[in-house]
Amino acid sequence: MSDYVRYAIYYLPPEGPLAEFGAAWLGWDVDRGVPVPQPEVAGIGDATATPRKYGFHGTLKPPFRLADGTSPEALFEAAEALVADLAPVHLEALVPGALGHFLALKPAGDTVALAALAGRCVADLDAFRGPQSEAELERRRRAGLTEGQEAMLRKWGYPYVFGEFRFHMTLTGRLAPDELARFQAEVDTHLPELPRPYVVDQIAVAGERPDGMFETVHRYTLAG
Repeated sequence: MSDYVRYAIYYLPPEGPLAEFGAAWLGWDVDRGVPVPQPEVAGIGDATATPRKYGFHGTLKPPFRLADGTSPEALFEAAEALVADLAPVHLEALVPGALGHFLALKPAGDTVALAALAGRCVADLDAFRGPQSEAELERRRRAGLTEGQEAMLRKWGYPYVFGEFRFHMTLTGRLAPDELARFQAEVDTHLPELPRPYVVDQIAVAGERPDGMFETVHRYTLAG
């Protein structure tokens, strides 16, 4: 565990059809930390190359290096304490669709409780986040940040948290418009039927291995 380069707080679907779909679609099983065969869809390897290393997930607290003076064990204990105060979140549904130039599963309906869950993960565990280098900050700024996003970047190490947070479970990297439509049709074909409402009732600590791939370290059930 101490060999992980970075950690992140994810939502990972529980064992079952959605987790199996996500692992196969991206070609990486984040729970087992192993590559898996992808469906026979033309160009899927290239289309999913960018999100593959992270595994199929929804980010709650973006990847971070551990701060000096902290430890993985202390992070795990803090995450376990946090979930005791967090209630499961009921979403109207999770639906596939375009988010800018890529495809993702997105929540339908009211997302206030989900945003609050992510906010607690960001803030309550921030003592474990080491500072980013200026080079890393500059890479984020290349996206063209607003004043508010810049403030988030400075304070929390990532520009898209709190008021800028948009939960999603990434399915592809950036695609051309015609490819977006083609892969949307493929997702619709391969995605299993999902429960409505969709309940988010756990979080996970994921670790980035030295080879750059993320894998599940611990899962925690929301018990608040």
